[in-house]
This record gives sequence, structure tokens and C-alpha cells, in this order.
Amino acid sequence: MKPRALIAEFIGVFALCFIGILAIKFSGDAGGTLVAVALAHGLAITVMIAAFGATSGAHFNPAVSFAMLITKRMDLMGFLGYVIAQIFGGAVGAMAAGAILGNEAVGAGTPALGAGFATTPALLAEIIATFFLVATIFGTAVSKKSPGQAPLYIGLSIVAGILATGPVSGAALNPARYLGPAIVGGVFGPEFWVWIVGPLVGGTIAGLLHDKVILPGEEEPISE
Repeated sequence: MKPRALIAEFIGVFALCFIGILAIKFSGDAGGTLVAVALAHGLAITVMIAAFGATSGAHFNPAVSFAMLITKRMDLMGFLGYVIAQIFGGAVGAMAAGAILGNEAVGAGTPALGAGFATTPALLAEIIATFFLVATIFGTAVSKKSPGQAPLYIGLSIVAGILATGPVSGAALNPARYLGPAIVGGVFGPEFWVWIVGPLVGGTIAGLLHDKVILPGEEEPISE
């Protein structure tokens, strides 16, 4: 585990939380829509993957790192190092946003249950949206038959996930995206597990599906 990889993971999640929180604040003030927030998060990840993919693999998400761990693409110490760097990056990114906007904006920019939604539908939303995200990562960045342009497709999967599930769960799709701002903004509530368990379960399912079912047969010709 090289220090430069941890620095890359820190910067990637810093950017995601900093840009995400500012976008939520300014989009709301300008009467903006969910589209603007989704694009801000997706574009942040797209450019960070392009910048640091060769340095750390650009996980930027404990759910992604866990999928790599259980499929034996990284070891336990590497996983722990990545997760610490990711959560720390999220917290510092939230602090930077708070220094500009105030701590109230950090709280408002933290994923939360949508109005009228309980923990069960929010958990399901996080599982499914994170499944699509990690499936996209394995299909475009892990597979030997990748179509290329991994940063673009991964960023678009985040845009789609936020558009679909933002009103339900706040669409964290990433424990670090929740934990950093939640701790800094003081909104770490009893339902915190939704944004930890949901992404980890969704990422695990996607990782195992690709590792055990899809990727082992990627050298085989596609049947017509």
C-alpha cells in the first residue's frame, strides 16, 4: 500500500463531498433541480477517476474497496488504509465546504431519508443504486473486455443513481459520502446504518456476481 494511493483516495472523496455539498446548497438557493446535484456528483467522480485512476484505482468509496477485498483484488491492510483515507477525505471535504458555506450547509448536504420514506425503502434504494455503480466499475475498469471510457460511464452511473434514488435516500451510494459530512455537520443520526449497510450490500452483490459469474467467462465468445 503506497502513500500516494492513500493521498489519491483522500483527494477523490474530498472532491466528491466538497463539490456535492456546494452543489446542493447553490442548486437549492437558485431553485435548481435534482439534475444539477446529480451532474455535480457524477462530474466530480468522472474527473477524479481520470486524474487518479492510475494512482490508486480510484475507488473513492468503501463499498468499492470492500468489493475488491472480497474478490481478492486487494488485501485487508490495503482495504483498511483505503477506507480510512476515504472517510478522512470526506470529513475534510465537508470541513472545507463548511468553511465557505457554514456548518448548516454541511448538514443539509448530508444524505438523509426523503420526506415520507422510512429506512426500509431507503436501504433498498441504496443497495440497488450501489449495485449498478459497482457493476459499472467492474464492467468498465476491471474487465479485460472493458469498452473503455471508464471515468465517463462510472460518473454517469452516479448521475443515474442520484436521479433515481435521491428523493428516497439522499443517494449516498458511498459510506464515506455520508460519514464525513454527517460527523462534521453534526447530523449523525440513528439511521446512519442505512448509508453503510446499503452500499456495502449492493457493492458486495455486484462484486461477487462479476467475479464468480460474469468475468470468469469473458474469454468465451458471446453467443448469438
